[in-house]
Amino acid sequence: MSHVRKSIRDNIVTTLTGLATTGSKVYRSRVYPLSVSKLPGLTIYTKSEESEYATNIRPRTVFRTLTVIIEAYVQALSDYDSQIDAIAVEIEEALSTDVTRGGYAKDTQIVSFDAEYSGDGDIPVASATFTVQVVYSTKENDSEIAG
Repeated sequence: MSHVRKSIRDNIVTTLTGLATTGSKVYRSRVYPLSVSKLPGLTIYTKSEESEYATNIRPRTVFRTLTVIIEAYVQALSDYDSQIDAIAVEIEEALSTDVTRGGYAKDTQIVSFDAEYSGDGDIPVASATFTVQVVYSTKENDSEIAG
């Protein structure tokens, strides 16, 4: 088995694969830049996690808030905002269909959105970053099972 964190990330990747605008161009990494052939596309990765112990009786319950980053990239000569907004609608609606991430989480919320535009290169690239927080719990001695 794997950490619940991985199961949540996998669920988000599966949920966002096949959207109308980005299709199967969904990548589980932020390490390598996306080439033109992979645009429009999404990258999905976990950034951080905060934990809070909810009980003193062992094994303790650990409430966790996982921060997942979804980056959307488009390349065009004009109308970047409309393309980013179209992808935003698809992401927001897809994530809202199951806020429990297949039963692994208690809630999923998009907590911020940030857009950037770059004129470097032959055709400008626009990107949007969605910060998603996923709340879940485990027991301290079993991080493979959601609690």
